[in-house]
Amino acid sequence: MTDDDRVFKALADPTRRFLLDLLFARDGRTLTELESELEMTRFGVAKHLKVLEEADLVVARRSGREKLHFLNPVPIRLIHDRWIDKYTERHVTALADLKNALEDET
Repeated sequence: MTDDDRVFKALADPTRRFLLDLLFARDGRTLTELESELEMTRFGVAKHLKVLEEADLVVARRSGREKLHFLNPVPIRLIHDRWIDKYTERHVTALADLKNALEDET
């Protein structure tokens, strides 16, 4: 499985996207903190975090007895650059050209 495949697999699940949103809002959360935001077992949240870690979207670090989870936005940016940006660039350029043409007419 490629890195892109792991990221797409991780992002395909709404629970995992919610976990990423939580970490985006405040990085460095424990499993207990993340679990408190979801209606699922600790084991379920841990399984989702494992998929996110395998996709390199979440990095876990030990701090004493706690394991803190941090968002890694780099894989999402790489997906954006590879799969989204190239498809929107032409349209954005066309809209910018249209805007300039309309402004030049006035």
